[in-house]
Amino acid sequence: MKRRDFVRASAAAAGASLISSEALADMLARSGTAPSDELNVGVIGAGSRGRYMMRLFLRVPGVRVTALCDVYEPRFAQGREITGEDTPVFTDYRDMLDSAELDAVIVATPLSFHAEHMVASLERGLHVYGEKALGLTVDDCSAIRQAARASGRRFQTGLQYRYAPWYREAIDRIRDGEIGEVTHVYGYWHRNYNWRRPVPDPSLERLINWRLYREYSGGLLAELGSHQIDVANWVFQEMPESAVGTGGITFYDDGRETYDNVQAVFTYPGGGTHVFSSIIGNHYVGYQVNIYGTGGSVRLTLEDGAFYYEPARANSAVPEELIERGVNTSATLATSGDMPSRPRKTRPGIPTSSRPPRSWRACATTSVRSPTNRWAGNRELPLPSGIGLFAENAT
Repeated sequence: MKRRDFVRASAAAAGASLISSEALADMLARSGTAPSDELNVGVIGAGSRGRYMMRLFLRVPGVRVTALCDVYEPRFAQGREITGEDTPVFTDYRDMLDSAELDAVIVATPLSFHAEHMVASLERGLHVYGEKALGLTVDDCSAIRQAARASGRRFQTGLQYRYAPWYREAIDRIRDGEIGEVTHVYGYWHRNYNWRRPVPDPSLERLINWRLYREYSGGLLAELGSHQIDVANWVFQEMPESAVGTGGITFYDDGRETYDNVQAVFTYPGGGTHVFSSIIGNHYVGYQVNIYGTGGSVRLTLEDGAFYYEPARANSAVPEELIERGVNTSATLATSGDMPSRPRKTRPGIPTSSRPPRSWRACATTSVRSPTNRWAGNRELPLPSGIGLFAENAT
């Protein structure tokens, strides 16, 4: 069986969410496809994010980047430094899709172009790894979803915390009731950085700093908040039914159109609430997701996670079954009673099978399903763009 035939035939099959590299090698061997055979990948958008993804994908055995597409030609030399070869380059993605012998495409272009590039790639019968957020508008997201469904190809959204072992373990333990009923999720991504990149020529301002302009970008809520919103949807196992938000340009009055600070509150049908804040003029809080339950809390960061259990008190919200299990004895509060806890943090390793590029290759060459497929990026929601683009996996 030819490798390309195997890739195409496997795309329509259903399977597990993740697969180890050893299991992948075994499946490829039994199919007559050697694990060393190459999966030819084209990249649309060879900017900083696209090159970052290239480095990750090229760590996965059997992946080769065989085409680069960008409208800014200096990025070709930068991309070829990563591939280590004279990789064919294109300034028009349609020429790349027509000319290159590809199995899959990575799309890492500005958000406003996602639908155009992803839909075209799917319609050519290619698997797609699409960077988050899924699309700039609800219509964009729906078009990508429909194209993925019609193509039978694998589509994976770049919501990487779905692969982080400490996130996955935390979600499992929350599902088991370890912190009682979850009522609130607070997500933060605070930085002290103006989000602006150097521009060699003023004519390139919107090309390079596209995140600052509403024509191309959903701003902080889309570019950063999509992660925390996705985690909240994952925790509550549903999507928000309403949202309210605010924001402004407080720190950097430099001609940008997207806000440099945003705050949003999402309400869920089951009664849960997600509060998100992003500020790029103060770094103190950094990145974190705090999940609050009636019997405890979980703090998740970019590197680790920690559980905190509420002490049993009279007239508290701690469920009786948690008190009986004795999980309330793990933390001690300061004498004031309201100081934040400082629990010991754990730093689990990251299994290679849980990394997004490795999982994506497994999805493209076997019958496995991705935990960030097209449903994680979008469901048809009557919410405005920038608020309602991020959703939980559909069942």
